[in-house]
Order: sequence, then C-alpha cells, then structure tokens
Amino acid sequence: MKKFIAAILAVFGIGMGASAQSAYKNVDVNGFEQMIKSDSVQLVDVRRLNEYKEGHIPGSLHIDVLDSTFLTKALATLDKHRACAVYCRSGKRSAMAASLLSKEGFKVTNLLGGIIAWNEAKKKTVKE
Repeated sequence: MKKFIAAILAVFGIGMGASAQSAYKNVDVNGFEQMIKSDSVQLVDVRRLNEYKEGHIPGSLHIDVLDSTFLTKALATLDKHRACAVYCRSGKRSAMAASLLSKEGFKVTNLLGGIIAWNEAKKKTVKE
C-alpha cells in the first residue's frame, strides 16, 4: 500500500523531500535587476513569442517554456557554466522553466511577479 501511495504522489509531482523550488532562487524586481547587470548572466524570457514581441527586458533571449522543444532549445542555446535569470508574465511559467533548467544542472534565478512586477516597478523594456 505504501508503494501505491508513493507512486500516486510521484505522478502528481508531490515529493516527500526537498521541493523542486529549492533548486533555484526566487528574487524580487530589484534583486533581479542587480543580477542581470552582470555580463555573465543569461537572461531568458520564457513567454509566448507574441508576448515577447509586445515588450521584454533588454538583452533577453526568447525560449518558450510551453513549447515541447523548450528543453532541447535551452540545452542547445544556454551555457551551463553561466547563471540563468528567467522570467515570464507573472512568475508561474518561469518557475516551471527554472525547475526544468535546474534539474539539468543550471544555476537559475526566477523573477517573482514576472514582467508584470517589472513593469509596475517602471523598469526598462523594449519591443520588437
């Protein structure tokens, strides 16, 4: 019976130890802004392409986390030896991306509140 319950929990992604969230760091807008000032940080926007084109943080790469090839594209594009800073609209998709990337060995920081919080703080964005 214990194995059955453990299997059910695993299917639903409920762990009995450290959560996936502990594998990456969440920071607020100001902390994120400080982090991405470094040339060594890879800034990744994980929203849909139309969202990215509407306005994104300058210097960000676009890799859609909801695309089935997200991980393949990320592994081909990003350098595991450099930190990654990820963001989306509100922070949910970027948390998913952060979890996936950290499981692949990346050091990842997620922007809490996403670009909504970034815009509310009147931080710079650019349109394509």
